[in-house]
Amino acid sequence: MDYHTIIGLAAGFCTTIAFLPQALKTWKTKSAKDLSLSMYSVFCTGIVLWLTYGIMIQDIPIILTNVISMILASSILYFKLSFKD
Repeated sequence: MDYHTIIGLAAGFCTTIAFLPQALKTWKTKSAKDLSLSMYSVFCTGIVLWLTYGIMIQDIPIILTNVISMILASSILYFKLSFKD
């Protein structure tokens, strides 16, 4: 594994894991009233585009981190749409 891949994985890990505290807090409190629906909608769209791009160029760091980001951000978006605040 070359240093470009390591840097890509490290950067992706940091930006991906940043969503974990919000996802956990939203799930625990069953409240998403202070979260922006439009922000998470646009963000999830961006993740799908990044994932598509990563697949097209066969870049493992982009694919891996965006799959995980999509799971976390989509769960927050789901909570926003599901919880009646």
